[in-house]
Amino acid sequence: MNQDDLPLEAIGEDEIQRPQPADDPIKPVDSQDMYRVMRHTINRLEKDQTARGDLKILSRTLRELRYAFKVFRPFRRRRKLTIFGSARTNPDHPEYQAAVELGQRMAKHGWMVITGAGGGIMEAGHRGAGREASLGLNIMLPFEQSANEYIEGDPKLVTMKYFFTRKLMFVKECSAVVCLPGGFGTLDEAMETLTLMQTGKQTMTPLVLLDHPGGSYWKDLGEFIEKQLGDGGMISPEDVRLYKITNSVDEAIEETLNFYRVYHSMRYVKNRLVFRLKAPLAESKLAYIQEHYSDILVDGTYEQTAALPEEIGEPDLNGLPRLVFHFNRRALGRLRMLIDCINGRPD
Repeated sequence: MNQDDLPLEAIGEDEIQRPQPADDPIKPVDSQDMYRVMRHTINRLEKDQTARGDLKILSRTLRELRYAFKVFRPFRRRRKLTIFGSARTNPDHPEYQAAVELGQRMAKHGWMVITGAGGGIMEAGHRGAGREASLGLNIMLPFEQSANEYIEGDPKLVTMKYFFTRKLMFVKECSAVVCLPGGFGTLDEAMETLTLMQTGKQTMTPLVLLDHPGGSYWKDLGEFIEKQLGDGGMISPEDVRLYKITNSVDEAIEETLNFYRVYHSMRYVKNRLVFRLKAPLAESKLAYIQEHYSDILVDGTYEQTAALPEEIGEPDLNGLPRLVFHFNRRALGRLRMLIDCINGRPD
């Protein structure tokens, strides 16, 4: 076999899978192994005589993501809320006002707010958060494409050509998602976030579907999901725990902040799932988890440990206690229930 046609594992895929040091705005990370793999891929593209149109897509994608990574990197360790919703919602609408209140109150809690940088709900989220706490991911469209006045001209605004690169940044960088009513795009973003969590492709985060008081936009969708998907056996009964439908900004904020009351974050180390926690679990709580959540284990038990040796590259998290277990990677609704249990929410 020609060297150019070797599978990725023959040129360092094992190194890609090895936990890498976390991004640090101050200390550079040695990632020469990754550059080597990317250069090898580019060589393959040239050898394959890849069509110019395909190369343009790849080139633009790489440039968009490189710039977005650069813009977001200084804020990596700061919690961020992504707000989705219609670009056409007027400032006098209760949903616009709810988004303003949500952005304002989350900024007071030290969070930043990410929106699509357009008008309507996106403008409202930035208006509430203020310019300093706002990040924008605009999209090039023949209409409704200009950035709102609260983020226009800000260095924290990124304008992208492709929806898929934009959507990647929305979910990659945030610690929670709140969706207010909107059109096809909003439904797409809400359902994609839900799908990514339900399939384990996105780390677990709070997903809140927020209506204004008296509104039924998300309630109607929830009833459809439970009737058509739940009763039809197309999702697991626990999957409805992956999101919360509410008409209250207070409840949306409570759902978001309580998610991180004890639970901090998660990562995989080989075949083990590691929960970082803000405080160790009481023995009674651990015993409860052992008894009531054994169904999501492949084998073994839940163990409380210190940081694992493979996590040495994340020194700012090394002091946090861990809950380590061999998760089956299927029961994501139950995994969310486990996080709620850790945070003190009744099953």
